[in-house]
Amino acid sequence: MRYIISRIWQIGIREIGIFSQRPMYLFVIIIAPLLCLIYFTQLMQKGIPTKMPCGVVDQDNTSTTRSIVRILGAMENTDIKAHYSSFTEARKAMQRGEIYAFFYIPRNTTDRALASRRPQISFYTSDTWYVAGSLLMKDLQTTSELAGLAITRATLSGKGVPPSLIMGILQPITIETHPLANPTLNYSVYLNNIVVPGLFFLIIMLFTAYSIGYEWKTGKQKELFVMAGESSTIALAGKLWPQTILFCFIMAFIDVYFYKYLAFPLNVSLPRIICAGLLCVFASQAMAIFFFGIFLTMRMGMSACSLFGVLQISVCGFTFPLTAMKPVFQYLAWISPLRHYYILYVNQALNGFKLVYAWPSIVALLIICLLPLPMLPRIANAFKNIEYKP
Repeated sequence: MRYIISRIWQIGIREIGIFSQRPMYLFVIIIAPLLCLIYFTQLMQKGIPTKMPCGVVDQDNTSTTRSIVRILGAMENTDIKAHYSSFTEARKAMQRGEIYAFFYIPRNTTDRALASRRPQISFYTSDTWYVAGSLLMKDLQTTSELAGLAITRATLSGKGVPPSLIMGILQPITIETHPLANPTLNYSVYLNNIVVPGLFFLIIMLFTAYSIGYEWKTGKQKELFVMAGESSTIALAGKLWPQTILFCFIMAFIDVYFYKYLAFPLNVSLPRIICAGLLCVFASQAMAIFFFGIFLTMRMGMSACSLFGVLQISVCGFTFPLTAMKPVFQYLAWISPLRHYYILYVNQALNGFKLVYAWPSIVALLIICLLPLPMLPRIANAFKNIEYKP
């Protein structure tokens, strides 16, 4: 046992020497993930986009419609940038990208409303910009409903209905909304907890495949194999432990930054969520070894890691429900470390469930960590017989 540990240690020291000769290694392992972390958290530091440009076409221009426009301007997500004289002018402004939506009030709206002739007001959003269009549509729809209620209240008041009865007629049922887990509806809480680890896991897979293939690229794979006592297991363990320590440190730092510095919701202990991240780090390295073992070339191994790393961001289910995807993607998600990290994050950090409810994902990650085992004989043969192919 001491003999094995000694060889792993010596190979690790050799790997640290390679790091010292290639500063780009440390940039990829440390600086690149931190830059991604800072970039995405600063990009969404307000939590949700606010005060997005919107236009108004008020062809009625009465005190009632001006009140409606003031209500729209008071909405959190809406910034009324311009008033247009016609529908065509507003449409062209939206097509030019000057505004994301506009509110259209036709002539005689107030008169028709007071005469109970059901006037129509409309709004138009550009779903080319999906997030902006969706948020503005929510504000515009709310304003439309409030405008209808305001006109109805004025009509009922004019007909002599007591104020105490008007609200019972306008809103007989009061609706209370209580968002769970992320009560502030903060986009940064939901997106950054998956996007940043997803990019980090992609970096881990690419760097792991590259660092293994680098031995063939420099023609030193046989030297490494001899140092490992002609054991591919010892060779890989010794080569990967220095970078594994750095990856684990960065993953722990990301979690501390999220949950302590940015105060993202965390309903379990911080060490528990850090352990989930570290398990995904090991699983990502295992996937890289697995792909390298299949192709036995650095170029194809990195290409497979790149394809899988990008694909797992799509199939993890945080933007589009996994249950609505094709069965083949649902099966693929079971070997995706990011998918299981997402499940653990939702179950643990957001909902605070007991760990027993997350056991399928934990078991799946442990199985993923075992995927390199059947590839070890192929990698051992590659150490002895395969030369580098550009």
